[in-house]
Amino acid sequence: MIVKHVNSAFIGTALEEQLRTAGINKLVIAGLTTDHCVSTTTRMAGNLGFEVWLVQDATATFDRQGSDGRTYLAQDIHDIHLASLDREFAHVVESGELLNA
Repeated sequence: MIVKHVNSAFIGTALEEQLRTAGINKLVIAGLTTDHCVSTTTRMAGNLGFEVWLVQDATATFDRQGSDGRTYLAQDIHDIHLASLDREFAHVVESGELLNA
């Protein structure tokens, strides 16, 4: 079990060491929230050289309010973050596509 205390599963944990010791170089990422923990962990995994598959229908976020009081819809935030991660840090896929791969 990996218990994290910040928004990346790689910071302050033995995750990278455990993965490398086990010979694992491909990761599937899902969870909450797309714009915080999922994004940060995905970026770090990609930068550390792992092949990352991010499952877009197995992650989500919440509406957010900007410092100006404007509300940003969860789906927009989710979509924008997936777009910025795709093909640079991860392969963004639907769960069905991943299961058929």
